[in-house]
Amino acid sequence: MKRKGGKRIAEWAEEDRPREKMLLRGETVLSTAELLAILIGSGNDEENAVELAKRILKDNDDSLIELSRLGINDLMRQYRGIGMAKAVTIKAALELGRRRRAEEPLQQGKITSSREAYEIFQRYLEDRNEEHFYVLFLNKANKPMGQPEEMGRGGLEATVVDPKVIMRMALEKRAINMILAHNHPSGNLQPSPADENLTKKLQQAAGFFDMKVLDHLIIGKNNYFSFADEGLL
Repeated sequence: MKRKGGKRIAEWAEEDRPREKMLLRGETVLSTAELLAILIGSGNDEENAVELAKRILKDNDDSLIELSRLGINDLMRQYRGIGMAKAVTIKAALELGRRRRAEEPLQQGKITSSREAYEIFQRYLEDRNEEHFYVLFLNKANKPMGQPEEMGRGGLEATVVDPKVIMRMALEKRAINMILAHNHPSGNLQPSPADENLTKKLQQAAGFFDMKVLDHLIIGKNNYFSFADEGLL
């Protein structure tokens, strides 16, 4: 079939090809589309790799967070030229990026607001397609005792969390307070009855050991719900 799009990447000037451009000038000069094009390698009979990458990003609001919400089958179904191997490569790269961000050192002083807590949990929760539940353990000065700990994961609408496991870890860490957080992949930030029930259980369990649950955050797309701010704690 005759190509309808622009030139093949092989026909570009060498310094404009994504791979060669990276070798010559470094990865930071490449656009997001060019980096994605390196991952997918080739396009289809109407688009070269960069053109296809630009379209994929445009369809997802030019957001890697939105792109990360697509599953392997979604990528294969929606984009001609993206087979299983390319879809797996894209998903693997996005997951590596998420894990790198999660491993960044937590240089956080005393937490004084839900916004500060949200900025910590956001890197773990905002781009997940299933529910995950995390707990951040705090010392007497309300400073984090390490990174947030994942305490449960589930499906699209719920996750299973064992309060006994959380309290055991809190005691092992000698924590004084804790902040809870989980995500709602649907984007609906309103707490469910199960969310409220779990929060109450953990409040009661923490109180028995002279600890406090300072907040419970529900993380959505660039936004959050705070139990503390809404007077639910």
